[in-house]
Amino acid sequence: MANKVAFITGASRGIGKVCATELADAGFDVAITARTVKEGEQREHSSTVARSDTSALPGSLESTIELVRAKGVQGMTVQADLLDPASLGAAVTTVLERWGRIDVIVHNGRYIGPGHMDKLMDTPIELIRRQIEANAIAPLIINQLALPSMIKNGGGSIVNITSSSGYSDPPKAAGDGGWALGYGMSKGAMHRISGILKGELGHHGINFFSVQPGFISTERIAQDMAKFGFDASRGAPCDVPAKVVRWLVTNPEAAKFSGKNIEGQEFCHELGLLPQWPGPTKTAGISAGGPKYDLSAYNMHQITRGAKFLDVFGSLD
Repeated sequence: MANKVAFITGASRGIGKVCATELADAGFDVAITARTVKEGEQREHSSTVARSDTSALPGSLESTIELVRAKGVQGMTVQADLLDPASLGAAVTTVLERWGRIDVIVHNGRYIGPGHMDKLMDTPIELIRRQIEANAIAPLIINQLALPSMIKNGGGSIVNITSSSGYSDPPKAAGDGGWALGYGMSKGAMHRISGILKGELGHHGINFFSVQPGFISTERIAQDMAKFGFDASRGAPCDVPAKVVRWLVTNPEAAKFSGKNIEGQEFCHELGLLPQWPGPTKTAGISAGGPKYDLSAYNMHQITRGAKFLDVFGSLD
């Protein structure tokens, strides 16, 4: 019997990379997509219009796929750009033609570039439009192409890696410890996808999850974001959201969370999915002297009251 197939965007590094290896370890054949194919490629990844940064970021599709194949499963790389609908269509079509199915989609990729840390009056509207296109529209393009396969095969799972910026306000202005309007708007739009699609397609056995990872220590956070007040050393490891994604797409009990926002760090800790990790902190990785707030807080008043994630959505018993 052929393995189930996972399709993961933004898998050249960070959360996407670890999700790819985690799902490979769970027995999935894994198709990964991103822009960076080989180590050392250079492209614009500055978060601000004020300066350019084309230095190479660690990670590539080639490096990730080696880790995937080392798990004893099939791996496929399909280069794509979230701002290029044709490349997204080609990526999904290639996987379906070669492997015949897609059972899991992890929408991890997002817009990388200027406008992410710029105030509104400094941001060309086109950059806000690009963030919405990459973070909210691109996942829908992929879904439309892949969902017929899931329906035909009797089910599947789609996971959106979201952000608390989509439902909470920044503590300070963009570039001073907060985030820009385009990022919050686009992630807010992404937050609405899971619940609506559950209502439309849940009867086909397809689950839709939003996973809010909280502040995570990724390669790009370490290289790029210190200048904006984000300290990667205080972030949770990428294994945290990856373990949550694995649980959601492999555990039958996950269906009760379909259509909901899942706070990755709290969820991982309460279920003991990464025993060696001490659990979420009450600060977001903001550097010393900066604002302190919890980027992983799924509901500020619930946190204040001391409620746990499973208290809100029910136990797994």
